[in-house]
Amino acid sequence: MRPIAHSVYRAPAWLPGGHLQTIYANLLIRVPPVASRRERLELADGDFLDFDWVDGTAGAPVVVLFHGLEGSADSPYARDLMAHVRARGWHGVVGHFRGCSGEDNRLPRAYFAGDSADIDCILRHVKSQHADAPVYAVGVSLGGNALLKWLGEQGDAGRALVERAAGVSAPLDLTVAGHTLDTGFNRHVYTARFLFTLKAKALRKAARFPGVLDAAAIAAATTFREFDTLVTARLHGFRDAEDYWLKVSAKPLLKSIALPTLVLNARNDPFFPAWALPSSADASPSVVLEQPATGGHVAFPSGPFPGNLGWLARRLMHHFDTPNG
Repeated sequence: MRPIAHSVYRAPAWLPGGHLQTIYANLLIRVPPVASRRERLELADGDFLDFDWVDGTAGAPVVVLFHGLEGSADSPYARDLMAHVRARGWHGVVGHFRGCSGEDNRLPRAYFAGDSADIDCILRHVKSQHADAPVYAVGVSLGGNALLKWLGEQGDAGRALVERAAGVSAPLDLTVAGHTLDTGFNRHVYTARFLFTLKAKALRKAARFPGVLDAAAIAAATTFREFDTLVTARLHGFRDAEDYWLKVSAKPLLKSIALPTLVLNARNDPFFPAWALPSSADASPSVVLEQPATGGHVAFPSGPFPGNLGWLARRLMHHFDTPNG
């Protein structure tokens, strides 16, 4: 077992607390867009996946980013990481989950925190485009849980597609995260904001596929537990939210990850309490657990006011540069 890694990250003194770090970094730090090339992959089930590519030099490494809940290539963390990738001359790609690229997907099924099948599909497509280049995968928040789950399920077989990986602010125990987000301040701020777009998408699906979803109940939902029972579980074969959260959480699979993987979680993340974070006993020797005291949820702001998001991208690139980084 490895000990939990020391982290050099410290939040700026002018931005104290997990809530402020999360909200400020995600809503108020401006990151310029990065020019990209859109590719659409048509799937055998009749649906599609959209990829936003940053093209680098021939033979250079490829960084694949799996975004968080309701995220996309336009999320601040995605823009910042792709800017760092471009500056290196590497290839980068944001593999959008279904319905997250600016256009609703075609099928009733959507995306969820344990979508190993689409993680596998995206990685196989990327590797088919860059067969001789190293592929590095990053999953953020929901995308981090999904990627880490896939890595644990694959074990040694994952090395065929990915050399190194990272999960950032992944809600590794979704039962804990779900109940945390459905409580108090979190419910009225974060959950309400996520549900605004999630419910709109679900209501469009209810209209397109009569009888599949209960539109009235979805419109009235105010918690993740309600939404995941009414929508996520129903569309993806789970009994209810609790069944879904239990079955797709990545934490039990960290012991099975076989390739160098960074799991980065701030201990003041409002979405996922420090007491639920994994210990070294929960992870394989291939996993580096890094748990700085500050950083918020997918935030890790740095620098003097008004701040920037550069620390996270630099940390990820350092991990990809050094096998034990």
